[in-house]
Amino acid sequence: QVQLLESGGGLVQAGGSLRLSCAASGSIFSIGIMGWYRQAPGKQRELVATITRGGSTNYADSVKGRFTISRVNTENTMYLQMNSLKSEDTAVYYCNADVTTTWPPRRNDYWGQGTQVTVSS
Repeated sequence: QVQLLESGGGLVQAGGSLRLSCAASGSIFSIGIMGWYRQAPGKQRELVATITRGGSTNYADSVKGRFTISRVNTENTMYLQMNSLKSEDTAVYYCNADVTTTWPPRRNDYWGQGTQVTVSS
């Protein structure tokens, strides 16, 4: 089985910064694309950013220029550096990964439990 664990969330003032981490563990053979998603109260879960194994990135328009996604393949970890935070960024942030397991060999999307980010105005 595979587990994804997010950390680094918390309370921050508008204009401040936070760095989120996602650590994948378990019977992992390889991880393809990874991404961060978020869900605010009363809203749908939305894409924040994705990153391929080779480092190609994609960002939602609302976070371009403020957030940076990165990963360390040898450690099965992913990060989201969030700068110039706004109240609109308040949400639960979820880690997502396309994982191929060692045994039995299978490929599936996995999700973390989420970490709360609250930006005060």
